[in-house]
Parts: sequence; structure tokens; C-alpha cells
Amino acid sequence: MSSKTARTKAPAYRCAECGWTTVKWVGRCGECQAWGTVEETGQVAARTTAAATVAKPAQRIAEVDATTAAFQATGVDELDRVLGGGLVPGAVILLAGEPGVGKSTLLLDVAAKVAAAGRDVLYVTGEESAAQVKLRAERIGAVADLLYLTAETDLGIALGHIEQVDPALLVVDSVQTLSSSAVEGAAGGVTQVREVAASLINAAKSRNMATVLVGHVTKDGSIAGPRLLEHLVDVVCQFDGERHSRLRLVRAVKNRYGPTDEVGCFDLTEGGIEGLTDPSGLFISPTKHPVSGTCITVTLEGRRPLVAEVQALLAETSNAQPRRATSGLDSSRVAMMMAVLQRRAAMSLHKDDSYVATVGGVKLSEPATDLATVLAIASAKNNKPLQARMIAFGEVGLAGEVRPVPGINRRILEAERLGFQYAVVPASPNGVGQIPPGFRVREVQTVAEALDILFGAGSARSGPELRSAG
Repeated sequence: MSSKTARTKAPAYRCAECGWTTVKWVGRCGECQAWGTVEETGQVAARTTAAATVAKPAQRIAEVDATTAAFQATGVDELDRVLGGGLVPGAVILLAGEPGVGKSTLLLDVAAKVAAAGRDVLYVTGEESAAQVKLRAERIGAVADLLYLTAETDLGIALGHIEQVDPALLVVDSVQTLSSSAVEGAAGGVTQVREVAASLINAAKSRNMATVLVGHVTKDGSIAGPRLLEHLVDVVCQFDGERHSRLRLVRAVKNRYGPTDEVGCFDLTEGGIEGLTDPSGLFISPTKHPVSGTCITVTLEGRRPLVAEVQALLAETSNAQPRRATSGLDSSRVAMMMAVLQRRAAMSLHKDDSYVATVGGVKLSEPATDLATVLAIASAKNNKPLQARMIAFGEVGLAGEVRPVPGINRRILEAERLGFQYAVVPASPNGVGQIPPGFRVREVQTVAEALDILFGAGSARSGPELRSAG
């Protein structure tokens, strides 16, 4: 059947960083806001206007065989949790993270465990030599007979290796290092990344081959390359972690086969990377007696509750502008909590340097940690420790109110499981749910009520009754 096409001149300028197009030159990209990246292109786009012959008719959805797309476990439980159950044959996964966070170590471990299960795996590295990867594999115990390794940066040769090995799993480390001789541009550029990704995705779908692509990130933490790359793949995972912390978190930003609210926790050690089914112990200091300026909270990473500790230290200063230092917390959020204490609780903090941090290098960005931050600062100011085995969570507003947060009962159950006996939580119209036996809960509506619990001034400011399980 003949095909008619209408040829129209494409936008003449494209951003070299993100692929954004425009009909006239501008100094700053309208998509990624980068300066000096918009370049002239002479491409002409063709638009198809007529239908072609159908080789395979469309099927009724009830007749489609879904067994070929069943999850296959990777052998790494924490990664399977994030992916929704494991790897789906034909799925393309993009794993992005900062340099040194452990992406290559994790995927080499996954590749070895899949190979140990009797499936062929091809590991294509463009950033290291085969000998370097072999040394790391020996160090972490990731050597398997069915794990094939090649150090290659040419896309055509990499596709040839895929043709020879016919793997069930392909790992490409990284997509920015491969390049195709069929298109112009340097490796890692927008044109090359688009071509490499399209070719690998086509190979994955046609061969029913699970594929994991490693992606670089920019200075602001976003995935390098064209935004189209995230749209083409099936799953986008973000690998996060502080360089000086052992904890690593894997989050699914996009997942066509499962939820995006799960988080995988890993412990990066000299012997490799291991999944953490219960990582809460990493974020609590092992002190036997309560110390002023500390408060335990429960935050939700996806659907997983994590117990963490907030520490605050105040030191009197003669400087006109006190120092405000934070680690693991949003500095603007901590400054807001200090303003609430000064205005709503008449607490003088303008003559104190403040240092507020988390334990274990964990990052707490959830607003539910506001109340713990407030209580830790107030405890440090008055040099009075909070009650032993107590937790606190809740969002604090500028009016001094303590707002309800999601998953109150889930947080309480996690605290009780770890041995805590007392919780200060926001008053919720839906209640806090079933309270474990022997566990006490105090619901508060304002910061003032929460501070009453710290200083034992319950008669001065009355709040909701103390609740317990029977």
C-alpha cells in the first residue's frame, strides 16, 4: 500500500542538554533553563498521513497471554520490593544516581544472582575495563558461570554481543558511554543517548529480555540526557545516599508494573551491598539514658516506616547573627520551626547558635518530622531531656498548630515494635487507630500542648486525654 507523507520543516533549534526545540534561537533553554545549549539543526521531519498494511491484528485484551510478563525474582529482596516483585521479561529499567553511590555494585550483585539461578546475563560496561569489574566481582562474591562481561562503548558491537549471548538480563553501565556510528554527536549527547536508548529498548522488546540501564545525574540530581529517555523506559529508579553514610535508598519514580511508593534500603560496606529489611537501628544513637536536645520520630519512606533521631544543640553567642547549621534536614524548614518556637512559645533563640542534625546521615524531608524538631530544639534550650522511650511526629504550621499526618497508626506500631512506649502525635478527626497493649499515646493540637509534655506543665495548658490500650 502506498503511503503519503507531508513534509514540514522542523523547529530549527534544539537544546543539546534536554532536547527542547524552538523555531528561533534563544540564549536560555525553555525546558532545562541551561544557558548556551540551544544549537541550530537542519533536520526535516516527515509526517505519515496514510495507513500501512497490518501484519498482526489487534487482540482482545482478555485473549492476551500475560504469563510471559510474569515477575522473575532478582534474588535481591529489597530491589524486588521496589520493582513490584522482580524483573519483567522485556522491561527496560533506568537506574540513576550520583557517582560513587553504589549503582554498579548493586547491579553486579543482581547480575550474579540472576546468573546463579540458571539464566544467562550480559553485563556491558563502558566506564571500566573487564579486569576492573572482575576485581570488584571477586570482592563482593559476584562471580557466576552464566555471567558474561564485555567492556564496550560501540552500540553496534554491543548489539552483536546481545545477538551471540541471547541473555535473559542485560545490564548496560552506563547508557551515556555508548555511542552509535550511525548518528552524529559525542557519546552522552542528546542525539546519541536517544539513539542508544531506542536501539536497546527495541532489542529488549523483540527478545523479551529484561534490561537495566545505568544513568548519570546532573548537578541538581535530575537524570542526564533528554527527558524523552524517562518516557521511553518502563521503570525509572533513583539511587540515593550520602557519600559518608552506609545507607542507600532505591525509589521508583516511575513503574509501569508496580507501585511507586515503595523504598528499598541497602547497606553499603567493604564487602558489597546488602539489603536492609530493618534499617531503623542505623538512625538512633545507642545512648542508655535520655540526653537533652534529642527526640525520636517515625518517618515514612514510601510505605515503609523508619525510626530516626533528631538532635539539636544550642550555644549562646555574642554575634549579631547567630549561626544556623543543619544536617539531614531542610534548613528552611528548621528555621521555620525556630520561628514558631520564638513567636508561639515565647522561646528566646535569637542569641543562640543552633545545630540541628539527624543520626546516621539519613535525610528527613517529610513534614511529619516537624514536631520532633521542635521538641529537640526546646529540649536543648532548656537542657532537659524528653521522656525515655518516647517518640513524636506531626506537621507544625506557622500558627503553632500540629496537623495530622498520614499513617499515624502505622508509625505507632513500628515504634512499639522497636520497644518504645510513649508517643506524642497530632490530634486526628479519624483517631489514631488500634493502640498496642501497654503503649500510651498523647494527642496534641498545638506546639504549646506538646511543650507541656516536655516540661510537665499539663495543668497550665490542657490538651486531649492520654490514651492507652486499656
